[in-house]
Amino acid sequence: MANTFGKIFTLTTFGESHGEAIGGIIDGCPAGIELNLETVQYEMNRRKPGQSKIVTQRKEPDEVQFLSGIFEGKTTGASIGFIIKNANQRSNDYEHIKDAFRPSHADYTYDKKYGVRDYRGGGRTSARETANWVVGGAVAKQVISNIKINAFTSSVGEIFMEKPYQEVDFNNIESNDVRCPDTATAEKMIARINEIKKQGDTIGGTVTCVIQNVPVGLGEPIFDKLHAALGKAMLSINAVKGFEYGSGFCGAKMKGSEHNDIFNADGTTTTNLSGGIQGGISNGMDIYFRVAFKPVATIMQAQQTIDKDGNVVEMHGKGRHDPCVVPRAVPIVEALAAMVLTDFMLLNSFKKL
Repeated sequence: MANTFGKIFTLTTFGESHGEAIGGIIDGCPAGIELNLETVQYEMNRRKPGQSKIVTQRKEPDEVQFLSGIFEGKTTGASIGFIIKNANQRSNDYEHIKDAFRPSHADYTYDKKYGVRDYRGGGRTSARETANWVVGGAVAKQVISNIKINAFTSSVGEIFMEKPYQEVDFNNIESNDVRCPDTATAEKMIARINEIKKQGDTIGGTVTCVIQNVPVGLGEPIFDKLHAALGKAMLSINAVKGFEYGSGFCGAKMKGSEHNDIFNADGTTTTNLSGGIQGGISNGMDIYFRVAFKPVATIMQAQQTIDKDGNVVEMHGKGRHDPCVVPRAVPIVEALAAMVLTDFMLLNSFKKL
C-alpha cells in the first residue's frame, strides 16, 4: 500500500479512522526552519470535524503532538514525527456495513483488493487520513513562506461564485462556514447544504486554489510536470472527481489567437490562461486551479446494494457524515499544494548545487 507522498519533502502516514490514533513522519524538511506550532494547529482546526452545523458532528480536538525533529522551535533536519489521537469514535454506527458495501464507496474495491477491511468509519480509506496531510502542509507552508497559497469554495451544487479569483479578497475566506469569500454566494451555499442535509442527502462542489509568488522554473518538461504533480496530489483527495488548471476545459473551446498569453518585456504575460505553468514549468505568474468534489457516498436514505456474498440487500446510512465535504476540503487542497511546491523547490535547489 502506498503511504508516502513526495520525493524529497516526503510525508509517510499511518492510522485508521477508528483506531487509537493517526500520524506521520515528515522527511526531507531542511534544518533551521522556525516552526510556529500554533499555526500548524490553526490549520488543523480549519479541517477538523464538528466546526460548524454544515459538516459532520464528530467531535475531535485534532491536537497535534510532535515527537521528533524539532528542537527549541526549529527543525533539526531529522525526521519530524507526529501523532493525532482519535478521541470520538462511534464504531457501532458502522455495524450495519460490516458485511455490505456502500454504493460508490471504497468499501467494495478495498475489500476485493486486500481481502480484509476495517469497516469502522472506512478505516484507512476514511477522509480522516487527510488530517495527517494538513500537518505536512502546515509545515511545508512555513518552509516556503514567501509563496502564498489560498483556496476557497467556488461552488456548491449548481451555485457558483462568479467573481474571478483576481477580484477575491482572500481575507474573507474564513468569514463564513462554507469558506466562500463572497458573502452573498456563501449564504446561498449554506442554505443549500442545510436543505440537502435535511433530506438525508449529500451534495458536491468545487474548490479553487491560487498560488502566488511562485518563482520561474519549478517543474520538468516531461514526466515531472508541475501541473501533473499538482493534479496527482488533488486527485488523491477523497471524493475528488476532477482537476483543471488555467483555462482548463474551457481552453478546448478557444482558438490559439484567443488562448495565447502575450509576453510583456519583463517576461510577465498580459493574460494568464496558462495558469502560471507552461510546458510543465512555472512561469512566474499566478498558478490557479479548480478541484471538483463529488457528493459524499454515505447518505441517510435507503439504497439497494450487495453484501460480501453477492446478495442484494437494502442499506440505510447511519452515523455522522458531511452533507458536503467542500468546506473542510479547502485546507486539505492548500496543504497538498504546499507539499508539492516545497518538494519542487527543494528539487530545484539540489539541481543548482
